[in-house]
Amino acid sequence: MAAKKKKKKYRGFWIFVKVQFVLSLLVLGGLGYYVLGGYASEVGSIRKEADSLVRNSTEETFRRYRTSVVYAADGSVISRLNDQGASYYLKRDEIPQPVIDAVVCMEDQRFYQHRGVDFRALVRAAKSLLENRKITQGGSTITMQLARNVFLTQEKTWQRKVEEIFIAQNLEKKYTKDQILEFYLNNIYYGNGYYGIGAAGSGYFDSEVGDLDLSQIAFLCAIPNNPTVYDPVTHMDHAVERRDRILGKMRDDGKITQMAYAAAVAENITLKRPEAMEKNNYVETYAYYCATRALMEQAGFVFQYQFATEGEREAYEQAYSESYSECQKQLYTEGYQIYTSFDLQLQEELQAAVDDTLSAFTEKNDEGVYDLQGAAVCIDNDSGYVRAMVGGREQDFDGYTLNRAYQSYRQPGSAIKPLTVYTPSFERNYTPESIVVDEPVEDGPKNANGTYLGNVTVRTAVEKSINTIAWKLYEELTPQVGLSYLENMHFSRLDAADYVPATALGGFTNGVSPLEMAAGYAALANDGVYREPTCIMRITGDDGADVYLAAQEGQEVYRQNAARMMTDVLKGVFTNGTGRGLGLSDMPCAGKTGTTNDHKDGWLAGYTRYYTTSVWVGYDMPKEMDSLMGNTYPGKIWQTFMEQAHEGLEWLDFLPYTQIPDASSGETDAEDAATDEGSAQEETPAENGDTPQENVTDTPDTPQGSATDVPSSSQENGQGISDTPDATQEQPSDASQQNTTGTSQENASDAAQENAAQSSGENASDTPQETAPGAP
Repeated sequence: MAAKKKKKKYRGFWIFVKVQFVLSLLVLGGLGYYVLGGYASEVGSIRKEADSLVRNSTEETFRRYRTSVVYAADGSVISRLNDQGASYYLKRDEIPQPVIDAVVCMEDQRFYQHRGVDFRALVRAAKSLLENRKITQGGSTITMQLARNVFLTQEKTWQRKVEEIFIAQNLEKKYTKDQILEFYLNNIYYGNGYYGIGAAGSGYFDSEVGDLDLSQIAFLCAIPNNPTVYDPVTHMDHAVERRDRILGKMRDDGKITQMAYAAAVAENITLKRPEAMEKNNYVETYAYYCATRALMEQAGFVFQYQFATEGEREAYEQAYSESYSECQKQLYTEGYQIYTSFDLQLQEELQAAVDDTLSAFTEKNDEGVYDLQGAAVCIDNDSGYVRAMVGGREQDFDGYTLNRAYQSYRQPGSAIKPLTVYTPSFERNYTPESIVVDEPVEDGPKNANGTYLGNVTVRTAVEKSINTIAWKLYEELTPQVGLSYLENMHFSRLDAADYVPATALGGFTNGVSPLEMAAGYAALANDGVYREPTCIMRITGDDGADVYLAAQEGQEVYRQNAARMMTDVLKGVFTNGTGRGLGLSDMPCAGKTGTTNDHKDGWLAGYTRYYTTSVWVGYDMPKEMDSLMGNTYPGKIWQTFMEQAHEGLEWLDFLPYTQIPDASSGETDAEDAATDEGSAQEETPAENGDTPQENVTDTPDTPQGSATDVPSSSQENGQGISDTPDATQEQPSDASQQNTTGTSQENASDAAQENAAQSSGENASDTPQETAPGAP
């Protein structure tokens, strides 16, 4: 497995041990000060600060809510972020007793006995940690959690833990137990932007908490322990499992009967979210996600994309989840001004291109979501900022909206070849006119009719999307080298099983997202320089001071000349190859189509000097669709949008590459380039090229190892919360197939390409609709 050598080490285990030790000493009073010795002065200062915080607090301290505002590039307001906590604040006598019982039983069984800190719980947690070598239970009381949520951050330092314990002790002196429970239940985070159980009841069940039954109450109480893991929108099964544990604890503690327990466990949970779900907009969900990550970056969190071991991944995901939740809380409560790069005109045009192209497909799944879906991302090449993002077809829908543009991962087919095969090969002395051989490959892909073209140029191999040549070049590079380019561009779902030849053709375990593909192709457009995609330009506090200012620094992933060679070759895809007829009327463009086995995924990723846009079309539950190829619906969406996006812009051609010795002949390609390019249309295309299958009945053989498709799943909740590696939030694999399942399948003649490219737009309504249900 190829993994980054530079790894972040997690010391959570020993930090937790030390923290529990220090806390235990502090509980014992004077002995703690004695043992801490040289730390006594610092601890004393921390105690004074804690005393001041609690002394100056009032009941209003626990009801402060400030609205954050998200702006588009032109300064218009996209949305206002308000967790609505003030609207749903519940006094203690308005909180049902089962809520209190559930929280106390599960979170702090000795709540009514301790004075803010439970020494027994600390000792149990430390003992369990030492025995199990991992954190299996916490030592924080409800009062300590309240202190952390209202006065402190989630930072893991001994100073913060010490201050937490002092604040908790002072809170118990100033407020009653009922007041502390009231403050706690109105301030903890329930995921999806809901702070407080009142907001959660309304957000998940469209109901007041007092009207919920026992099962629903226990379900809500399951979420705050880890709002990412127990997010009801993206991890319903996890939330239900914890609900059942809570109900079992309530039964064991005598709070409910066996009969009540059995009935509550047997109840199916159905979310009923309010009709007006403001945050179901694709622009908004991505803006919230990027803003949260920007705050994480500002706080010093180091993002990681590759892992040497599963344990390392798990540790990272835990750290990510905690930091994400903390920063998202700030986003909803601190009154930030969030300035984004979204161009609302481009956004409207991209959404319309997706909706109009797929309008003939009206079948919906059981949840009322369109079966056939599309996603697209437009990036500004100069800055690397996302200008438009469409995560699916627009429709009236009350439930969770999956933003497929960054939350879904699909097989890319041949669209991956420029990133992993050809541009890396151009860095190793291949040129567009290097001669390569289309011939049978042992244990590799086969041409559909058994016919091979023999000697062709690399340019022709790309234009016709010849799989045998991509396979051979990739083996020559090695998968480790080829995928290292994706690693450097932070493709986040690479798997150990991906480091095999099949990924040359797009056969990944988990797949790639439209956002990742757009960022990768933008690097080609930008002379090989990669910029992390984002839409956040600036975040300011309610006082106007900068909280975050984006730098958008670039990293060279490909050598400049290799990127320019790739661009020159990809221009030919629109004139001589699989994308013929999909170019722009008044702007040079370059791009690549992609079609996976059985036509389950279609892609077109392409760019001009101005913008890079990637488009994906397919079903959330991958299934075959004969008319779906990169140059049909994805190509039509891409062309329609890019024509509109470039209206009124100055004509700009790509910069030429520098001639170098030809790897196959030792000569430069200056003399032959024009000849080969001019004769490309006359060549018989490869039978496994990236073209529609008109008059072709055979399908290409694929390498062994195909696996059954699995349903897609969201990576993150409605606001892109978890994103844990995923995991979001930042978790999902829409097509977690074995490596060869998503390999490219693209066969036909040039005439068929042209006809299909034309019919994909005008005759889309004549295409038979797919009827089998899908599930996002």
